[in-house]
Amino acid sequence: MFRFLGVLMGIAMRTGSPLALSLAEPVWKQLAGQQLAPADLTEVDKDYVPGLLCIRDMDDKELLSLELAFNTPSACGHEVSLSTRYNKITPENKHEYVRLALNYRLHEFDEQVKAVRDGMSRVVPVPLLSLFSGNELEAMVCGSPDIPLNLLKSVATYKGVDSSSPLVQWFWEVMESFTNQERSLFLRFVWGRTRLPRTIADFRGRDFVLQVMDKYSPPDHFLPESYTCFFLLKMPRYSCKHVLLEKLKYAIHFCKSIDTDEYARVALAGDAQEASSADNSDMESVSHEE
Repeated sequence: MFRFLGVLMGIAMRTGSPLALSLAEPVWKQLAGQQLAPADLTEVDKDYVPGLLCIRDMDDKELLSLELAFNTPSACGHEVSLSTRYNKITPENKHEYVRLALNYRLHEFDEQVKAVRDGMSRVVPVPLLSLFSGNELEAMVCGSPDIPLNLLKSVATYKGVDSSSPLVQWFWEVMESFTNQERSLFLRFVWGRTRLPRTIADFRGRDFVLQVMDKYSPPDHFLPESYTCFFLLKMPRYSCKHVLLEKLKYAIHFCKSIDTDEYARVALAGDAQEASSADNSDMESVSHEE
């Protein structure tokens, strides 16, 4: 599973198609071939290192009275034994405990990180990863969680409407008013993803197409349509910005399934209902014959 994730991450780097991954900063550092330091643990468990320091500096009598087990919690919360020599933390072994506990947490996911790197190596040269910091590697794989409208505008083309028309201006004003989360929902609606590529070059000729259609009558009664394979938004010629805002917001929040899949489910349900009706008719015919 982790190797397959690495393959996907490598493909994202090569194709400029960002993945919306929420991995901790230390993971990206390890993927870039960097060694972790105790300070990195604060990114995933802010109380872990201070807790170890508290044990290290604790008064001997107080430490003995607590009878702490020579264990440490894993990232999943399970207790892990750090040594077969000791059962309890004592003043004599507390420094060794701190060293072993730190070492365990710093290398807890080495095996999984190695599997991800192995997967990435099938798509991109692994030595290339060491040229980047963890933050730079994350940006190449995931893009930016912030969605800059100027980047989207730079790849926008228009059909059935002029780029300077009021409808287009309303559309971009509505997009400007959206929160970053709503812009992410918009991208999912029109493109099936939640982040933009980092640069214009990473779009690789895939323009965002805004097409205004006159087939909807009256236009204010219809929702916009999207074709995620073509990065295409088809929109009625709305009468005002307020209507455009309402319809677009409804679409991005509630229209999440692909139409053909929905049609298939409806069709299957219809076929099943017809089959059931036919079976009932046959049973009734048999009953009448008897």
